[in-house]
This record gives sequence, structure tokens and C-alpha cells, in this order.
Amino acid sequence: LIPAEMASKSELVKKTKRIFINHVDSFEGKNLSKYLSNCVVGASLEDAEEAGSEAGSVDSETPAKPKEGTYDIIGTMRDISQPKPSWVQEVIDYTDKEQLAEYLVECDYIIYDITDDPEQALEATWAITAMHAELEHFESQKIFILVSSVMTWAKSKPLDPDEPEIPFTEDDYRRRKPHPNFKSHISCEKQVIKLGKTNKQKMISFVVAAGLTYGVGENIFHYLFKTAWHGQSDALQCYGNGQNVIPTIHINDLAAVLQNICDAKPKTRYLLAVDDSQTTLEEIVKSISQNLTTGKVKFINKEEALLSKGIEQADFDRLLVNLRMDAVFVKENMNINWLGETGLPDNIQTVIKEFRETRKLLPLRICVLGPPASGKSTLAEKLCKHYKLHHVKIKDVIDEALDKLEKSAARADEETEEEDDGKAQEDQELFDTIKDNMEQSNGRIDDQYIIRFFKEKLHSMPCQNQGFVLDGFPKTYEQAKELFAPDEEEEAEESSKLPAYDRQAMPEYLFSLDASDDYLKDRIMNLPERVVALTHNTEDGLNRRLSDYRTANQQDTTVLNYFDELEIHPDHIDVMKDESVLMEETVSFMKKSIGEPRNYGPTQEEIQEMEMMAAEDKIKTDASEKEELERRECEEAAERKRRQEEWTRRLDEVKREEQEVLEAQSIPLRNYLMKHVMPTLTQGLIDCCKVRPDDAIDYLSEYLFRNNPQID
Repeated sequence: LIPAEMASKSELVKKTKRIFINHVDSFEGKNLSKYLSNCVVGASLEDAEEAGSEAGSVDSETPAKPKEGTYDIIGTMRDISQPKPSWVQEVIDYTDKEQLAEYLVECDYIIYDITDDPEQALEATWAITAMHAELEHFESQKIFILVSSVMTWAKSKPLDPDEPEIPFTEDDYRRRKPHPNFKSHISCEKQVIKLGKTNKQKMISFVVAAGLTYGVGENIFHYLFKTAWHGQSDALQCYGNGQNVIPTIHINDLAAVLQNICDAKPKTRYLLAVDDSQTTLEEIVKSISQNLTTGKVKFINKEEALLSKGIEQADFDRLLVNLRMDAVFVKENMNINWLGETGLPDNIQTVIKEFRETRKLLPLRICVLGPPASGKSTLAEKLCKHYKLHHVKIKDVIDEALDKLEKSAARADEETEEEDDGKAQEDQELFDTIKDNMEQSNGRIDDQYIIRFFKEKLHSMPCQNQGFVLDGFPKTYEQAKELFAPDEEEEAEESSKLPAYDRQAMPEYLFSLDASDDYLKDRIMNLPERVVALTHNTEDGLNRRLSDYRTANQQDTTVLNYFDELEIHPDHIDVMKDESVLMEETVSFMKKSIGEPRNYGPTQEEIQEMEMMAAEDKIKTDASEKEELERRECEEAAERKRRQEEWTRRLDEVKREEQEVLEAQSIPLRNYLMKHVMPTLTQGLIDCCKVRPDDAIDYLSEYLFRNNPQID
């Protein structure tokens, strides 16, 4: 058994192959490398479905469970400072091309993607030339695969001028004419084909002309998906007249083509990698618009398109390509479990799901419930602002729905050529019914219509894209049951023991605000009268609403019971404990429970606004700090001056006191001198003046000695 196991392991080691892929941090490089890293060597030679399942999904950032015998990925990165992708075994950090060449010759397969970066076309040309120079030193056959673009066919003349709809195939590659901006790409293609023919035992080469890639997080079509997801424009832009046919392929299907080439080494050296669709740009834009936004399309010319910040010249060139292509060899000879064989529009739901999951754009659904005047709207507004969600409150929903019905009903009376399948007439009837209902109910609308309006709102594109915050609705158990009731399809698919519900509208995060009636009344009493006057929060109105709320939410009939039955348990928040301004403590708790936003983050304008505000705050802070510094310096200077004056005053006082002490101490001596010394000394001086001796000092001393008074 031991030798057999060793043989098996030895065979496995031989089977493992190394693949080099450039720029594993770009869209194509990242997804191609991730897909191939999970492919078992030779899997595509067995069965298409098995090969597809072996590769698995690559729309997740977390790698699948490692399998034995898969391709080892070696690659370069555009930004070497970024972390290495988890599925890449080694990232090459090189300073010169000679270092890179040493890594290339150690790999079994070299895949160069040049679709997005013209500079990579030059590097790919250098790479195959450098490898060709080392052919004699290769111990095993090397496979060089160039992933190019269908833009090298962009200016090709039709096969038959009378029938321009005849598609190009791989056999027509010698007739291809490139777009003026893709001449470096076709030069690279020719060099790769040429050098791969010289010594096929040592190295063979392939060129794959790939259609415009889509899927996962999106690349060339990302601007359209992003604009539609945000829903900020009434119509999605389509460049030109939209009638140009765009060859496309799902990025994972392109990876599957490369997997087949690596495994099978086909004899055909130039391959087309496109799906079966012959889709126009208008059809692509319309499918995105219908499934992510309003469904409308606006045609704009080249000048208008290039003024847009979201599209570059190279993207514009590719979106205006007009080519009909048929990947005959790929369809007939490769085992591929296609993800998008029929094109983007036919698989739009799957593509949108990948787009949302890859870019973490899943909608946030939040519901804030609680008694009247507990702060639901304040909290909902703050959450909407932070997470960029839609604030769904009952008054706005009703007003918006009635306005829409009224406008739609108005069209029923107009003679228009637009066909709306009788929707305007239906809206007219519904609008009239609701008006009659409001007249009979003293201006109120029955729950059945309110539920209908809320369902439409929660299933609208903006709420399904970004998410929403339900503000104080549903109010009762029955309303919740009706609002979140599943449609027939969901009910049929539901296999859980829990009751079925509408998963697209059900909140993920549920918050229940708790407060006593006395607290809520005191809170309203402390509000300014001008604020209360425009709401239902007058004394009578608040008492009525509180009574209705408590009645509808008895212990066994509260709206929260509905969510408990579905095992969706709320976070209870005692708002009486929140003493912060504008309930900031409660908002902070909610943010912590919900987590990070699920959107694109701040827009460029918002970033600029934040930077401006930060700069203004810094200026204010600097000015405040400067003012504070000047104030402190003034205070310190004043303090120093006060202390100096105090010190001077005290010093003068000490001197004065010392002088007084000295004077007081000198009085006895002065009296003694005046009484016993000065009279004799004065007389001696007078005599000295009269006599005028030669030595006045000696004369005076003798005089004092002779006349010294004797003091007892």
C-alpha cells in the first residue's frame, strides 16, 4: 500500500502546474486567476458540468476550500503595496525585466491579459520574445496565452457587403483590422502567433480575442450598473444610437476557455471568446435599466458622453464597437459549463446578483417601531443619512402613491399613442375608489390600500437597491401580516417550518423603542410650540394616539409578536435612559448593531464637501486655538505684570521698614554724639581754624584728648 500511495502522490505532484498571470489585482487578472486557482489540472477534459463545479464560483472574496492538483498561480500586481490575493501563491516584485523573465521560464503556462492596458501589450511582446530566446534551455513545453480584445477586429470589412450580418469566425482572423487605438494589441497578437510556431516542442502560443467582459463586480459596464443602482437619473444613458452589436462574454466563461486551452492545447492557435448573443448596446442598457432603475433609456452623442466623469475614451471606443462574431471552435470543441452563453440581457438577474454581492451592495432593511413621540422619525432620519437609505413613513408613502395614481389616471383621459396595457384606466378606477373611501371615512384610507402602497414602495427599485428604514409601520399584527405576506412563488418555494414571508421586504434589523406615557407627555410639553403646532402631538392628539397604540399593542397582540413568530427578534431600546442631544446615544447603539454601510461610500462631491468642511473646521479650530493662546499669553503677561508690581511694592515696603529700623536703632547713638562728642569736636574745629596749625589732624586729636569729657 505504501508504494502505491507514494506513486499516487508522485503523480499528483507531476500533475500540478504553475500558471503566470499578469496584474492579478486588475478586473480580468483577478477573476481569471481566482477561477483557475480552483481548477484541477485536466478537469476540462472530462465533463463540462464537472469542470464547472470544480472551478466553482469566484464572486466571493473568500477562497474556496483548497483542492489537490489545482493550478498554482504566480503573478504580478499593478500596485505591489497592496496585500497579496489569497488564491495567488506568489506575487513577483521585480525591479527589471530580467528578474521577471527568470520567473516566467519557471512557469508551465504564461497568460498575458492586454485587454485593458496598452502598456501590457508591449510587456507581453517582450515576454514572449525573451522566452523565445531561451527555447533551447526549456526542459518541458511552455504554453503562452495572450488574452487580447475583439477591438483588433473593430474596423474589419464585412465578409459579404450584401449580407453584413454574417458573423466573423476564427478562420477569418487574417482579415481582421484593428481600431486605431488598438494597433499595439494586433502587433502583439502577430508576434505571439509567429514566435509560437518556431519550435512547438518547446513552446506553443495562443491568442484569445475576448469579447467585452461582464459579470462579478463589472468592468466596462460598471458605469451603467453604478448609475442605475444609484437611481439618481430618470433614464440610463446609451451612447450613440445603440444599434451596434457588442461581442460579450462573462468573465468566468472566459476563464473556462483559458482552462480548456491549458488542459487540451488545441491545434487552433487563434480563438474567439464570445457568447452566443448578438446583443446591441441599446438592449444591454435597457436590460440594466429595467432591472435596476426606471427602465428608461436616453440616447446621447459622443460629445455628451465624453463630458461624463464616469467614462474614458478607451471605454467609449469599446462600447461603440459593432461586430458580429461566432466562436465556432469554442462552442464545438470545449467543455464549458456556461454562465452566460446567451448573453448579458438574458442572464441579467444572475449578473445583478453577482454585482451586488461582489461589491457588497446588498440592501439594508431596517424597521423602527415604538409609541408616538418616542423619537422614531428622528432616529430614522439619522440612520437614512448615515447609511444612505430611503425613509419610508406613512404620510410620504400615501402622498406619493396618490400623486402617482392621479398622474396616471390623468393619462387615461388624454388621447396618447402610448400603449400601457390599460394601466392608466386601472389607476383611474383605483384612484376614484380611494377618493370615495376617504370621503366615507372622514379623510382616512382603509388599511388594504395603505398596505398596497407600502408593498409597492418597498419593492420599488430604490428600496431594493439601497434599502430603507420603515418609520413606525406596520402598527398592528394584522398590518404586519398583510404587508410581509409572500407572493405565490415564494410561498411555493418555502420549505422552512417557519411561516412564509416576503424576503425582499422583510426588515433585517428591527428596533423597538420603549417609554412610559408620562415620559412621552413630558417630552412633548418641553418642545417649542411652533414645532408641536404642525404635528399630531398636541395634548389631545397625543393622548388619542397613545391610547390607540396601547390598545393595538396589548401583551398578546403586539406587532412584535408577528416578528417573533418568524424568529426575527427586535432590539429593545429604553429611550428614557438617553439624555444625549438629538438621541445620539441611541443612534450610536443602532449603528453598532447594524454595522458598516453597504454602498459605494461618499461620492466625489460628498468627499469634496467633507474635505471643505474639514478644512473649515480646521481653520476654525486653528483660529480658536490661536485666540486661546493669545488669551492665555495676555493673561500670563498680566499675571507677570501684577506679580512684578506686587514684588516691587513689597521690596519698597521692606526697604522702608529697614530704613525705619535703622533710624530707630541710630537714635541713642545720635543723642550720645550730640551730647558728649559734638560740642567738644565743634570747639576743637573752631580752635583749629583760629590757630591754623601745620598739622590740623594732629592738633585736633590732641585737643580732643586734652578736653575729653569724663562720662560716668
